[in-house]
Amino acid sequence: MDFIRYAESAASLLNADLADLDDLNAFLESRAWLQRQTTEKDVAHLRHFAADLRPVFVASGDDDVQVVVDGLNELLDRHPVTPMISTHDLGNLHLHVANRAASVSELLVSEALLGLATLVCDLGPSRLGVCAASPCTNVYVDTSPNQSRRYCSDRCSSRANVAAYRARKRIAAVSTPVEPADAPTARESRAL
Repeated sequence: MDFIRYAESAASLLNADLADLDDLNAFLESRAWLQRQTTEKDVAHLRHFAADLRPVFVASGDDDVQVVVDGLNELLDRHPVTPMISTHDLGNLHLHVANRAASVSELLVSEALLGLATLVCDLGPSRLGVCAASPCTNVYVDTSPNQSRRYCSDRCSSRANVAAYRARKRIAAVSTPVEPADAPTARESRAL
């Protein structure tokens, strides 16, 4: 079981636009076997879960450890995870986070919660966040060694860096005094 991947999938779930069944199936593009089982009920359940999970990412970005832990514990209480050992490959026994009777949304919620809970316990509660690039509201999981991530993607990071560079240039242009055209240059002034 890859808990980091599950935690990152939780962020992807929050960032996904799950307006209808087609959107959910697009989200599950890499997991085609689940697409055959999706229902409108799964879409509604996942939208509600995403709304409940977002405050955990916000609290983590604010370094509010207690809200992160309480939020995840509350969600784990409302959405119990029922792991089971999978035997579909007897040479590679591993855990699944939900039993075979679980719906697609129950499976995705279980993966998200177990991944996030494990990440918080292993790497710390401040590894989640909301993108710092305005107006983006996407969330992210920070698995960087120095815990320095602030953006949901390279695109947002680049946009924010370009905007900051342009702002510095504008400030520098405004604060630099402009000499009259007929004024002597510094070199000419020394020569006089």
